[in-house]
Amino acid sequence: MTAPQNAELFQPITLGDIEAKNRILMAPLTRGRATPPDFQPNEMNVTYYRQRASAGLIISEATGISVEGLGWPNAPGIWNDDQVKGWKAITDAVHEEGGKIVLQLWHMGRIVHPDFLGGEKGVSASATTAPDHAHTPTGRQPHQEARALDIDEIPRVIADYKHAAENAKKAGFDGVQLHGANGYLVDQFLRETTNLRTDEYGGPPENRVRFLREVLEALIEVWGAGRVSVRLSPNGDTQGADDSNPPAIFGAAAQVCQDLNLGFVELRQPGPDGTFGSTDVPKQDALIRSIYKGPLVLNSDYTGEEGAADIASGRCDAISYGRPFISNPDLPARIAKGAEFAPNVDVPKSWYLPGPAGYIDYPTMEEAEQAAGNAA
Repeated sequence: MTAPQNAELFQPITLGDIEAKNRILMAPLTRGRATPPDFQPNEMNVTYYRQRASAGLIISEATGISVEGLGWPNAPGIWNDDQVKGWKAITDAVHEEGGKIVLQLWHMGRIVHPDFLGGEKGVSASATTAPDHAHTPTGRQPHQEARALDIDEIPRVIADYKHAAENAKKAGFDGVQLHGANGYLVDQFLRETTNLRTDEYGGPPENRVRFLREVLEALIEVWGAGRVSVRLSPNGDTQGADDSNPPAIFGAAAQVCQDLNLGFVELRQPGPDGTFGSTDVPKQDALIRSIYKGPLVLNSDYTGEEGAADIASGRCDAISYGRPFISNPDLPARIAKGAEFAPNVDVPKSWYLPGPAGYIDYPTMEEAEQAAGNAA
């Protein structure tokens, strides 16, 4: 048997209490294909995840923990029994194919437009307004100012995370990941532009990581630390959430992850030439790796060769690939062969369309080669 190219990516890895067959993780990808109006996963979602089960670990698309926390049309939820049932069909399919899957838990905070909440304001660390526009069931609309969570409300939100984690266990997942990145609620507590609080959840970094810590502690109560992870975006602005001192706040966040002995930490780190978001702010993975001693997963614009090189150098332990998994359902096979990734950059609208086009109709590498041979 010929050894795979980019062999470092094909070594098994232990991610906390999860044994992964390779180091190619599928990053969370919002695709907007759940069934409206109940945010319920469906058979099309089952096919999508089954097709991509050759990843060492799938991190599911961001999934709403509550009505209050979900503001993306046709994204899935995990707060009721019907949603649990829909997700159970997905986890069963992934496991039947020999894969592993964790559920990413999502509260969007100030990004939730009032249209999703019967006209009520979204909630955040502070009363701030996100830039640009929100995606709503009636189209793009300007973001509206959120209201600050009262300190007495925070335990309720943490309880929503815990309930979602309990539902994820019922649905058969292998663990959960806290979405702490990209300007959503956890990130809104971390960053100084979105956290203007003067109580114990605001001010210095050790206070601004309190919400992160308390949510993770609630998830660990359900799953144990080895099956809980977090995604962070530690460099640069994202949806208006930014910080003047990334090493201070994300060093503090890394210390939380170390203190709690999380299963793994995933970092989304675009560079100055990022194809989906870019920043000149230096990447923080070296700092975070010096503090958090568990498995570190890096994400953003990696090729197979680049991913293998960063693992070989010790920079990280695994790579999560996002958009390449959209049009390459068998991405590990392409990486093993050293083949080019099938492109999806020309069809971004299909990322969020409601139907199967651009979702479950991409061929595997073998199918594409057969089709090309038949056409010759």
